[in-house]
Amino acid sequence: MKAAVYYRNGSPDVLQYEDVADPEVGPGMVLIRVEAVSIEGGDTLNRLGGPLLSTPHIVGYQAAGTIVAVADDVTDRAVGDRVVATSSHGSHAELFAVSARTTWKVPEGADIAAAACVPVAFGTAHDCLFEFGRLQEGETVLIQAGAGGVGVAAIQLAKRAGATVIATASSLSRLEPLAELGLDHAVDYSRHGWVDEVRALTDRGRGVQLVVDSVGGSTLQQSVACLGRRGRAITVGNAGRDFTPFNAGVLGMQNQSLTGVYLGGEITTPRVQGMVQDLVDDVAAGRLTVLVDRTFPLSAAAAAHEYIESRRAVGRVVLIP
Repeated sequence: MKAAVYYRNGSPDVLQYEDVADPEVGPGMVLIRVEAVSIEGGDTLNRLGGPLLSTPHIVGYQAAGTIVAVADDVTDRAVGDRVVATSSHGSHAELFAVSARTTWKVPEGADIAAAACVPVAFGTAHDCLFEFGRLQEGETVLIQAGAGGVGVAAIQLAKRAGATVIATASSLSRLEPLAELGLDHAVDYSRHGWVDEVRALTDRGRGVQLVVDSVGGSTLQQSVACLGRRGRAITVGNAGRDFTPFNAGVLGMQNQSLTGVYLGGEITTPRVQGMVQDLVDDVAAGRLTVLVDRTFPLSAAAAAHEYIESRRAVGRVVLIP
């Protein structure tokens, strides 16, 4: 099969398009002929500095396509099923071998590129907002990096739950398309004084009830500064690659909380399995929207990664084998 591979960590130009051996289908697994690959934020981070689990290494968490082989012990998936799947690596290829437990059926007629973008981004957003963020109708939520995959999902889910939604990005132009998806207020976090701007958008400047922060580092400290009394902050990843230590002492002054979220830690639980399938179904039915900013051929994976890291994309970037 063809795949986008690399032999060492580094910038996007380490990615090469080569022939490699087809993946093996072990117990409990299925083999998918890939039709669309959603490039996740973790894919670019892993390429930059993550472990190489094989030589050459195929990066990638998530893809969608049609099952072409099923292990003997798998009974709930069959050849011909259209699915979206996640795994620790291997999506940037024509074939993707994954555990059947981390596949979700794609409804007939659904756009496969949209389905490919659902589990990680929408599942993470849902957990941040509801399972761990405890968002309630009428509350105000701040979503950092609103133009990213998790951000676009979180804006829609929060608005659907009856919240007031504030989102940030590195420029207001990247947030403009999100107004029709439920964004109430857009904030440019590259400008001085953006924390005060966020607080001014809340009731009497009291602050938001919930923050979803996927940027991390020094931005996380500023996210907490946007919270009101008893506010909840969710930290999910470190897209900013900033490892500034967090001063937890600031939380006690107003009885605030900080929770870390990692969808992968619970992805095989019945709760997450059902939640992600519901989200896939919602996207297929048009109740939620996936924004695909741009598609690239698999052979141009290096250019796709470079485009993501330029921070020009709004929503997801997809590879097509």
